[in-house]
Amino acid sequence: MAGLLDRVRATIRAHDLARQDTRVLLAVSGGSDSVALAHLLIELAQRGELRLAGIIHVNHQLRPAAADDEAFCGALAARLGLPFLAHRADVATRARTERRSVEDAARAVRYEFFERARVRFEADAIALGHTRDDQAETFLLRLLRGAGPRGLSGMHPRRGHVIRPVLDCRRHELQSFLEDRRVPFVHDESNADVSIPRNRVRAELLPLLERRFNPSIVDVLADEAALARDEWQWVEAAAREAGAAVVTRPSQDVWALDIEGLARLPLAVARVIVRDALLQASGGRPISFRHVEEALRLTGSADAPGLRMERRGQALVLTSRGADRDRSANLFRYSLSIPGEVALHEAGCIVSAEPAPSAGSAILSNSDVAVLQLDRCHPPLAVRNRRPGDRFRPLGLRGRKKLQDYFVDKKVPRDARDQVPLVVDDADRIVWVAGLGIADEFRVTDPAQAVLILRLRQV
Repeated sequence: MAGLLDRVRATIRAHDLARQDTRVLLAVSGGSDSVALAHLLIELAQRGELRLAGIIHVNHQLRPAAADDEAFCGALAARLGLPFLAHRADVATRARTERRSVEDAARAVRYEFFERARVRFEADAIALGHTRDDQAETFLLRLLRGAGPRGLSGMHPRRGHVIRPVLDCRRHELQSFLEDRRVPFVHDESNADVSIPRNRVRAELLPLLERRFNPSIVDVLADEAALARDEWQWVEAAAREAGAAVVTRPSQDVWALDIEGLARLPLAVARVIVRDALLQASGGRPISFRHVEEALRLTGSADAPGLRMERRGQALVLTSRGADRDRSANLFRYSLSIPGEVALHEAGCIVSAEPAPSAGSAILSNSDVAVLQLDRCHPPLAVRNRRPGDRFRPLGLRGRKKLQDYFVDKKVPRDARDQVPLVVDDADRIVWVAGLGIADEFRVTDPAQAVLILRLRQV
């Protein structure tokens, strides 16, 4: 199907997803979309238009057939002559532990593994098999949940190291491509479970819209997502530039927005600036369209999740409720993705994590940077403050030490100890006391191995 291959090539070129020397890692579930993606990119690789680094697969251990899917993907990699790496994760347990949906936990597991695999294979990009049908489903799901331009922009052809070369292809086209070539693929029986919102949109809402309103609804919705993506990128850039002159930070727990400055901006830009400030002041709590509109119209004072809003002359002042809480209410804990970053309004800082192929002679640990051996840092990572009974093994120390005693040794003031960020692993072991020191068991012992770089910066 030359036309399909040409369309994938056009998508790759239009969004600069890959070039001749780009090493691409294929994420394959075993379903028709990802299997077709693998065969299409093999053809492009054989033509010298990109390079394939291998195939990776995540076994979420949620279905009886999960092990068979993993074996299928391994066999596919062998037939295509590509290296294969699989990861097994207990997604159900993670979802319960972190009090999140199974779908959300599965997504977190996938993307954490994707990045580790990318570093291991020294790949430049990870290709996913999302299609126009997936894009239309995403648009509808977010529309039903009340998303704005950012959410309605759906899935991007490129997001960091993740690329989507078949985002302009329909699902039935990829299935026909495989059937014409008699290429097998697996069927995920969980796709029939309409208790999952995406499956319900796929099985019930989209067919209804196609039948009763518009036979081309999938293409219409996918095009709407593309339009929203372009508009959102412009608004986001404008808000970032204008926000520097409109928003000030008088203290750690207070944000002040210039009302006259906001009024001079296009309303769409002003809304983004206000929403971002509300999110920071709330500590990441849910902020709705209603909260943003209330802040823009405010004449007195009002409450929003995690913060207080007040009109003071020509300033909109946002005060985090963290300033008035006792210590028990001041506890914080945030997930830290790899790569990723988290803003800690309680501590007035940002902690970030990024993998690197090796430590390198130019990268050294200091008070604001920690370099750790990646394979010892078991995700999901989190950033929290201290808890009663916290202990860890400081670098170079034989035994474990009470965190309280460590703070005393480091002369950390008593009233500042609750604001010190602690990076912890999936077993809640302290990996890094940010700004002070790493735990000995996570130190780099082999400079040639992949590392995790943690950074602390004040805001």
